[in-house]
Amino acid sequence: MNDGMEKIRQGISTLKPSEQKVAQYIIENYEKVLTMPIAKLAKECNTSEPTIIRMCRSLQFKGFRDLKLSISASVYNKKFEIDRYKDLSTKLSILEITNFVSHNNLLSIEDTLSVLDVREVEKAVNLLNHSRRILAIGVGASAIVALDFEQKCKRINRWCDALWDSHSQLTSAVHLTANDTVLAISYSGETKEIMDTIKIAKQNNAKIISLTSFGNNSIQKMADINLFASSQEESIRSSATASRIAQLNIIDILYTGLASMNYEQSVEYLDRTREAIDTIFQK
Repeated sequence: MNDGMEKIRQGISTLKPSEQKVAQYIIENYEKVLTMPIAKLAKECNTSEPTIIRMCRSLQFKGFRDLKLSISASVYNKKFEIDRYKDLSTKLSILEITNFVSHNNLLSIEDTLSVLDVREVEKAVNLLNHSRRILAIGVGASAIVALDFEQKCKRINRWCDALWDSHSQLTSAVHLTANDTVLAISYSGETKEIMDTIKIAKQNNAKIISLTSFGNNSIQKMADINLFASSQEESIRSSATASRIAQLNIIDILYTGLASMNYEQSVEYLDRTREAIDTIFQK
């Protein structure tokens, strides 16, 4: 889960122009960079060492050495050499559509695992477990992800409301307390409605978990805990498909972690909810 090349690929669009130049050089010359001191890289990119350090930190590396170690792991695993996301094109057969959609979905999950920090996931699960109330918010495709989390939480008797209307999000945020948590879902990390709701929630001392694409974004900067999904889908026209799968995979991780922390109760609640549904549909 520490794939240096993938972090650079996914985070390059969020960097400042001077940092982007360094990141692009690394992508194109990764083998050289592995044996290159920072002073040499700065000279090759016509930039400064502090700029390289800032780039490393922007991409969530501890420093230049950590970046090189992570790139080395990428090279060893050969993961970055696999086909990238396939784009939508005309006159595809159903077989070709099946293959390229499935390929993108699988790759999206793999890329997400490359940038997902397990320590942050653990913090998120612990925070959700101790929350009086969970407010899951999203707009557009992200609202579908929020609804999925609400449905899962209700199966194990956790108070979770999924809201996609901006007015409902704002009015609900007003009543949050320090014992509550907002799960803010936004692929871009720049959705204005979500940021407005977070501001009000923070005024009431509620905790914020963000679920965005990897890299620097406004919502990530406002959150207490940050979870990242793959951001490589931006260029393909079938947008919000593979990214949604990546987000849903993280939702499944959070839900399973939450259920596991309260295993016996969760099993009991799952059995009861399943029985209630079965009873209705067997009539």
